[in-house]
Amino acid sequence: MTSILGISAFYHDSAAAIVVDGRIVAAAQEERFTRIKHDYNFPTNAIDYCLREAGILPSELDAVVFYDKPFLKFERLMETYLAYAPFGLRSFMMALPLWLNQKLFMPREIDKGLNNEYDGPIYFTTHHGSHAASAFFPSPFEEAAIITFDGVGEWSTSTWGVGRGNHIELRREIRFPHSLGLLYSAFTYYTGFKVNSGEYKLMGLAPYGEPKYEHLIREHLIDIKEDGSFWLDQSYFNYCAGLTMTGPKFHNLFGREPRGAESELTQFHMDIAASIQKVTEDVMMRIVRHVHQETGMENLCMAGGVALNCVANGIIQREGPFKNVWLQPAAGDAGGSLGGALFAWHQIFDNSRIPESPDSQFGSYLGPKFSNDEIVEYLDSASAVYKRFDNDVELCDRIAELLDSGNVVGLFQGRMEFGPRALGGRSIIGDPRNPDMQSKMNLKIKFRESFRPFAPSVLAERASDYFELETESPYMLLVAPVREEIRRPEVNGDDGLFGIEKLKVLRSDLPAITHVDYSARIQTVDRSRSPRYYDILKAFERRTGCGAVVNTSFNIRGEPIVCRPEEAYKCFMYTDMDALVLEDVICLKEDQPPMPGAEEYRAEFKLD
Repeated sequence: MTSILGISAFYHDSAAAIVVDGRIVAAAQEERFTRIKHDYNFPTNAIDYCLREAGILPSELDAVVFYDKPFLKFERLMETYLAYAPFGLRSFMMALPLWLNQKLFMPREIDKGLNNEYDGPIYFTTHHGSHAASAFFPSPFEEAAIITFDGVGEWSTSTWGVGRGNHIELRREIRFPHSLGLLYSAFTYYTGFKVNSGEYKLMGLAPYGEPKYEHLIREHLIDIKEDGSFWLDQSYFNYCAGLTMTGPKFHNLFGREPRGAESELTQFHMDIAASIQKVTEDVMMRIVRHVHQETGMENLCMAGGVALNCVANGIIQREGPFKNVWLQPAAGDAGGSLGGALFAWHQIFDNSRIPESPDSQFGSYLGPKFSNDEIVEYLDSASAVYKRFDNDVELCDRIAELLDSGNVVGLFQGRMEFGPRALGGRSIIGDPRNPDMQSKMNLKIKFRESFRPFAPSVLAERASDYFELETESPYMLLVAPVREEIRRPEVNGDDGLFGIEKLKVLRSDLPAITHVDYSARIQTVDRSRSPRYYDILKAFERRTGCGAVVNTSFNIRGEPIVCRPEEAYKCFMYTDMDALVLEDVICLKEDQPPMPGAEEYRAEFKLD
């Protein structure tokens, strides 16, 4: 038995993954255990979990792989600061201690994280090599083109190459400071969202606006070539040496300063979001076409943080030249831990690879699970009131009944998802036919901005009834249009609405999951990957005729997705969630005793 541990740490979303004899056994982000969103510290807890799940000790590991090359990254950091000196001194002084204390001494940090019980080899893959490995090796393809879109690794910001059998080869790259991910993050910062976590908010805001500033971006910020390669005018940006993403020249170009966090979102910000989204889609599609032309392959695999832009992904899938597209569910830095482990198994140890269908990532359900006995033990300690079901059919029928009655249900079952998307393991679900469901979930459960759209989980065999989608989308990484047949015609005056006012319009028979541009970010659910979740959707379909539910991640704004039963129960009690399903147990809010701290928490968000 050969076991390989992959680690990503010290930048964004630290994580660990373990591969045993080529099989992905476990993977998880550190944030889920520490409850610190996007925790970048060394993933001690995630490592402990992976080793437990694999049933091995640190001393029994055959290899440990770190997902990038710290010395090469430090070289880029030093060259950049020297190029901009004396500017950037403050940023440099802030970054240096972490490098001198930890990042440059990864073998020491790994030894310490494994309790000094590991004495085997430590390998370092390149950042984009890890992304590429995470994209290709779990895919169902014998051969495929590979594209990675990211902020920055060591020097690379985007790469493309090919994968065949057990080997990947990266052939071309775009190098720092020219980065599609950093360009998008600059606009994330400018519109008042947090860099490295608010990019999906910018994407969700885009449909409320018009791309009025696209020409300014193209004329001043970015020079895009026919093959998708590009050059960024650094005089507009501040990320190379400063503490912000944009500079005065950027602000003057668009006529105002960056939006303050939590301040009012205006039509200007919506138009800015629409503009950068349009440019991003253009760059990605040009690169995709070029890579197809260069490789002649019919399959494409993608990873990297920008590959989480599911609007662009949907366009690539529908309009691009590749016949098949597979996207890594944990496309960001967390997935680098998995990519590193798989790279070592296949490419360093030269083990053969037999592609699996539909893929070898097991629905990305790679995190911890909890037994009914563990759940009941916790609920009893919290004096919770619950009902336990011995029959799966009765349980699913009861959940369907709750959804049909307008209730919002927290769903905690099976293994926790690896990656940023909740896929039915740690989800909050509701009735997509309910016109009030979006605002209820946003404002009274998620405590987040009202403009944010929700995604549907839909029975795989019913997806084409509701959406213009001709492929599976098991990892919620594709946006597709809602079918004309279920759209509702505009009423007089609807077409004159702007910005957030567009939320008032019921746009389809499934209004809770139809975005203002008649699109939806879709998760297709099949029984092979998600048996319990599939049965819940099937029960809801039997009861209502509707084969879809609203699905959003089981967490409150600012917190990671829940991992353990106690976090699920707390989230349930602190919000206006109506019911909680923990494996075979259902709790109803109306039956629960008061939870200390819940009223104060709700008051902070001005809930009734």
